[in-house]
Amino acid sequence: MAANSSSTRVIYAALIGNLLVALTKAGAAAWTGSSAMLSEAIHSFVDIGNQILLLYGLRRAALQADPEHPIGYGRELYFWSFIVALLVFALGAVVAIYHGVLHVLAPEPIHDAIVNYVVLGLAFLFEGASWWMALRHFKTIKGKLGYYAAFRDSKDPPSFVGLFEDSAALIGILIAAAGTFAADRLGLPALDGGASILIGVVLAGTAALLARESKSLLIGERADRPLSEALLRIAEAASPNSKANGVLTVQLAPDQILAALSLEFADTLRVPEVEAAVAEIERRIRAAHPEVVTLFVKPQTGAAYKETLRRRFGEPVAGVDAPLA
Repeated sequence: MAANSSSTRVIYAALIGNLLVALTKAGAAAWTGSSAMLSEAIHSFVDIGNQILLLYGLRRAALQADPEHPIGYGRELYFWSFIVALLVFALGAVVAIYHGVLHVLAPEPIHDAIVNYVVLGLAFLFEGASWWMALRHFKTIKGKLGYYAAFRDSKDPPSFVGLFEDSAALIGILIAAAGTFAADRLGLPALDGGASILIGVVLAGTAALLARESKSLLIGERADRPLSEALLRIAEAASPNSKANGVLTVQLAPDQILAALSLEFADTLRVPEVEAAVAEIERRIRAAHPEVVTLFVKPQTGAAYKETLRRRFGEPVAGVDAPLA
C-alpha cells in the first residue's frame, strides 16, 4: 500500500504540473501559430487524461473481491495502463505527426517566437520538477537493477508510466524549441512542422514501450522470484511433515498476488492434520506477505507436480518457481 501511496502522489504532482503546462502551451500555440507548440499542447492534454485514468485504475484495483470477481479487481490497473499507452499513440503521436505533415506541406511563419521560448522554458521547469519526482520514486523501488531492467521487471505501472511520459515531454520540449529556432531564426518554417513530426515519433516510441509492458502485466506475469522462494521456505517451516514441490504465482496488481503452492505431505498424516497444516501455512504466509491476497495449497506428490508442469509448460520447464535446493 505504501508503494501505491507514493505512486499516487507522483501522479497528482504530474497532473497539476501538466494542467498548468497544457493551458500555457495551448495559449502560446494559438498566439504564435507554431505547429510544434500545438503538438506539445496536445501531448500535455493527453498526459492529463492519462494521469486521470491511472488514478481511476488505482482506485478500482483497491476494490474488495466479490462473487463476480473472486480474485478482486487488481488487474484493472493494468488494463487502464494499457489504455494509457494506446491514448499516447492515438491522441498524441498520430495527431502530432498528422499536424506536422500538414505544416510541412503548407508551412506558415511563427509570430512572436519569444512567446514560444518563454513558454517552453517554463514548461521545461514544470515538467523537469515532475520528472525529478518520478525518477526519485522509481529509484526507491528499482533497487540494484538498471533502469531498463527495473522497467521490465516492474509490476507497478504508475511508477514507470509517469517517468516515461515526463521523459518524452522533456525531449518534446527540446525538439519544439529547436523547431521554433529553425522557423524563426533560419527562416525555415517547414522545420517547425518537422519538429512536430519528431515529437510524434518520440510519443510513438514511448507508447510502444508502455503498451508492451502493460500488455504483459495484463496477461499475467509471475511475481518476483524472491517472494516465491520466501513462500516455499514458510511452507516447509510451518509444516515439517511436508515438502514444498514448488509454487506458481501471478501478479494481479502491484500489491496483490495470487499464489498456488504444491506440497507433498507425509503419508502418515490424517486429513484433520493436513487441514491444520494448510491453515497454519496460510496464516504464516498472510502474516509475512499480506500482498498474497489469494492462496491455494494443493497436496500432491512431487511426481504429480512435475507431470502437471510438463503438461502445462512442456519440457524443459522454464520460468516456473521450483522447490528450494
